[in-house]
Amino acid sequence: MSETKDQRERIRSKIWEEVPESNNPFAASVCYCYGYDVFGDVLRKASWSDYLYLLFAGERPSERQSQLLDALALVLANPGPRDQSVRAAMNGGVGGSTSAASLMAALAVGAGGLGGSREIFYAVQWWERCGTDLEVWQKVLAGQSRNEDLDIWPMMEHPAGFDPHGIDCTKPVRQCLDYLASLCNDNALGFLKEYRKQLELIAKKPLALPGVAAAAIFDLGFNADQAEMLYLLLRLPGAAVHALEQKQNGWRKYPFFHNGVVLTDDPLQNEENTL
Repeated sequence: MSETKDQRERIRSKIWEEVPESNNPFAASVCYCYGYDVFGDVLRKASWSDYLYLLFAGERPSERQSQLLDALALVLANPGPRDQSVRAAMNGGVGGSTSAASLMAALAVGAGGLGGSREIFYAVQWWERCGTDLEVWQKVLAGQSRNEDLDIWPMMEHPAGFDPHGIDCTKPVRQCLDYLASLCNDNALGFLKEYRKQLELIAKKPLALPGVAAAAIFDLGFNADQAEMLYLLLRLPGAAVHALEQKQNGWRKYPFFHNGVVLTDDPLQNEENTL
């Protein structure tokens, strides 16, 4: 039986369903997310992390999953000015770009394989392959950066989840791993905490925050594609506020490239000379 034109034009989604207003078919009266009434029920009973988990997983989280996602969101919220994606947003902000352009710059730069979302993608794939089997991890880390989508992404130059420039695992990384593992100690995070030093010896690199994040996302039950999206999303708050700060400060106070900006015909200087 062939579909009618009306059926072909409908948006198909398991995620979202709307019941239109009786007097306005273009406005929703009730909105359901995986069957839950968003504004009549979820709004009053769920947190941001609960709702985010529902959107990605299609079901409500357990108390432990909610706590873990909430903590992970805090960990990733602001990578700081050292991070390339935040720096990209800062460049946009100080240059007078629109808010959307600054965030798009952060997304573009933060999408790659050096601390970006693609590194998370590969790291979660490794968790899917290795689980908590140390022998399998040894084999995978020995082969390190074998990504197969070379037509889109360049070959990884370091093992995903580890710091390519580091000497020792940094204090913030250890603090994050300790706390997140305390919330979920019986799977990837617990394994990573117990065998961190062995894995670092095999990888010949210290564990980095993307490695902790990948283990947490895997423990939440998300796959590599979901992990990549979630990682991009959760890092945007820091990019946003740093872009706003630099926009307010102006380029004269910008800590990067300031000495490289030389105005040969500065209108302000010319105005001062004529006074």
